[in-house]
Amino acid sequence: MPDTQLEGTPLIAPSSTDHPMYESVVEACRSVYDPEIPVNIYDLGLVYTIDISPENEVRIIMTLTAPGCPVAGEMPGWVADAVAPLPGIKQVDVDLTWEPQWGMDMMSDEARLELGFM
Repeated sequence: MPDTQLEGTPLIAPSSTDHPMYESVVEACRSVYDPEIPVNIYDLGLVYTIDISPENEVRIIMTLTAPGCPVAGEMPGWVADAVAPLPGIKQVDVDLTWEPQWGMDMMSDEARLELGFM
C-alpha cells in the first residue's frame, strides 16, 4: 500500500535520545499535565519529538488530545516553562502539530494503567 508521506521521512521526527540532557527534558515534560486527564503529557504520548542541539537549544514537537482542547493556546507555554529552567538549557521552542493525529495507542503502559485501560 503506497504511503502518502515523503519516502524515507518519518511521520514523527526522531528525538535526541543520546543527548546528555534528554532524560532531564523528558522528566520536565512529565511535570506537565493535561488538565482534563490525570496523566502527564509525556506518558499520554502528546510529546512527539524532543530535539536538542549541541548548543542545548531544545525544540519540542507536541500535539494535543484534540484540536478543540481548551488549553491549546496555553499548553506549549507550560511545556516551555517546565523545560527552560533546567541547568544548561539555552532556549526552548515548543511547536504544536496535528500530524499524526493523537490516538490512545500513543499512551505509555503507565498511562493506560492509570486511566484503567489495562
